[in-house]
Amino acid sequence: MCLITFAWDTDPDYKLILAANRDEFYNRPSTKAGFWEDAPGILAGRDLKAGGTWLGLTKTGKFSAITNYRNPFKVKENAPTRGLLPLSYLKGTTGPLGYLKALKDESWQYNGFNLLVGTIDAMYHYSNVEDKINPLKPGIYGLSNALLNTKWPKVEKAKERLKQTIEADWDSQVILDMMYDLEKAKDSDLPKTGVTLKWERELSPMFIKTPHYGTCNTSVLLLKRNGHMKFVERSYSPLSGIIKEQKYEFDVLGHLN
Repeated sequence: MCLITFAWDTDPDYKLILAANRDEFYNRPSTKAGFWEDAPGILAGRDLKAGGTWLGLTKTGKFSAITNYRNPFKVKENAPTRGLLPLSYLKGTTGPLGYLKALKDESWQYNGFNLLVGTIDAMYHYSNVEDKINPLKPGIYGLSNALLNTKWPKVEKAKERLKQTIEADWDSQVILDMMYDLEKAKDSDLPKTGVTLKWERELSPMFIKTPHYGTCNTSVLLLKRNGHMKFVERSYSPLSGIIKEQKYEFDVLGHLN
């Protein structure tokens, strides 16, 4: 994922309201979200090049998402794929805090990342850039390719949009539509992450659209306090213009302590 905004423990009915845009090179092979044949309890998309995922959940109520940390000056050429991190959490039996404590000892192997992990009971953020486990308090958060709640224009916009949306009448379709915003930030507001000014401009909208790279899908994850989970994915095909949506709903099987 490259842009995630979410409300954690702020709504009387929902423990988590999360919206995310996945940005990728269009020619990188992947599958749409679904339950995996080799791991039937996991609902996620799959990166067919490296085998990991960017966002997923389980029938037991675990969920996880990852973003890359943008720093072209610190790239490990032979680092393991970061998409394995949310997948290993989803596949494992360890709760979110235990998983992140174990991950800290090996996180140096990976290129920079932000990882969100949680259950209906707790949610955490961890980045190997700052190497700090952050338990999340109730609030509205934004995450892109810097640390959590970094004041990038699209992060601030996404947080404000989510706040306004969930204070009004809304459903998953409204949130999906909310994430489709092509407006670029002003040059004076652009972050300086080490890429060219032209590329900073192209990467500045909530929804990215360039000839070879951009937003491939938008996901909405809704977790109710009663344990009901809903996941909706809208996939975009830049070449054909075809847009597809799919939805999954189920009650989680149990809660992790």
